[in-house]
Amino acid sequence: MMRTADLVSSAGRAIRATPLRSALTALGVVIGVASVVAMVALGEGAQAQIQQSVASLGSNVLIVSPGAPRQAGNVRGQAGPGGGRPSLTLDDADAIRQLSGVVAVAPLQRSRGQIVANGLNWNTQIEGATPSLLVARDWSVAFGRFFNDTELRQARRVVVLGATVAENLFPNMVAIGQRVRINNGIYDVIGVMDERGQTGFGQNQDDVVIAPFTTVKRRISGRERRADTVSMMMVKAANEDLLVSLEADITTLLRDLHRIPPGEGNDFRVRNLASISDAMSEMTQTFTYLLGGIAAVSLLVGGIGIMNIMLVSVTERTREIGLRKALGARRTDILRQFALEAITISLAGGLAGLAFGALGAWGLTSVANLPLTLSSGMAGLAIGFSIVVGVLFGAYPAWRAAQLDPIEALRRE
Repeated sequence: MMRTADLVSSAGRAIRATPLRSALTALGVVIGVASVVAMVALGEGAQAQIQQSVASLGSNVLIVSPGAPRQAGNVRGQAGPGGGRPSLTLDDADAIRQLSGVVAVAPLQRSRGQIVANGLNWNTQIEGATPSLLVARDWSVAFGRFFNDTELRQARRVVVLGATVAENLFPNMVAIGQRVRINNGIYDVIGVMDERGQTGFGQNQDDVVIAPFTTVKRRISGRERRADTVSMMMVKAANEDLLVSLEADITTLLRDLHRIPPGEGNDFRVRNLASISDAMSEMTQTFTYLLGGIAAVSLLVGGIGIMNIMLVSVTERTREIGLRKALGARRTDILRQFALEAITISLAGGLAGLAFGALGAWGLTSVANLPLTLSSGMAGLAIGFSIVVGVLFGAYPAWRAAQLDPIEALRRE
């Protein structure tokens, strides 16, 4: 019986004897493994971006936003002409703040405007907020400071700039202490926020100017009929486990405050960012599996190529097989030798495919602006697939070689 080392050496010599054919045989596995690695990395990168984007909005956060306005006769707080009313108010925010498990409530008033400073101008989103925004969104000030409760009560003309706005209005200079003009009003820049990047919906979170809620309502937006209405609220829970129950509590509370009869639709929406993230991740994961499955078809094609070439090799080396058997090689020796050749070719293709796949994943994620995620598990899976392909598709040619009769094999030309 031949030693394993001798079999490995013999298989290596056989592969090196026909390098071009061996390379072309492994090409199918190279393409298959590279495709699977690149597609899976692309899908995982998309999932990672979704999770990062949702996390950048703040952890354990619920977003409460207005729904369709309801008629004034059915709700508290009669409105003016038109019969409707914005569905969220500061009173709602105060009531939500009293719920168990709530860490912070940040009401927001959103507007847009042209910001002029330093001979430059920039159109951006303007957010009226309270100091609780920093807690609700896990956000911090990079330079300067955030406005305080006194400045909020007095509707002071102070603003905190997002990183994008600061960079475009005050390039190569310190923004703190400068002044900007918004709707013909002059405002002092007291801080610049940390960079947060884009959300999963493509919104640049740094392209914003934040001012006291009262300042925006009284001096900037000027479009709301009531001074206590809000564009949205961000509610931070104590932990993620409370999000589902807190969502139900907020819904019950607001329906009661807005006097919504049973069976009638809400005039507000409560969105759980964790649920949105999970749903989007599941969709992306399904898409990843689909892409990976399609790419894995090329592994099947590569395996068929290996089997075809190995069958040709058995035919070409019939006399060699007969001579080995005549000299005492057993069927198991021949079987192991050809199986090792198939596995070696497939494994080499898998390693090359892993390298090309990592390179392709880097290129695709760079173009799509996604994080690159290449796990050791993915590498092990790729190598495992290539070995399985070699075993499965090399088994039949190896069995054919092992079954050859030595006398008939030596007679064959």
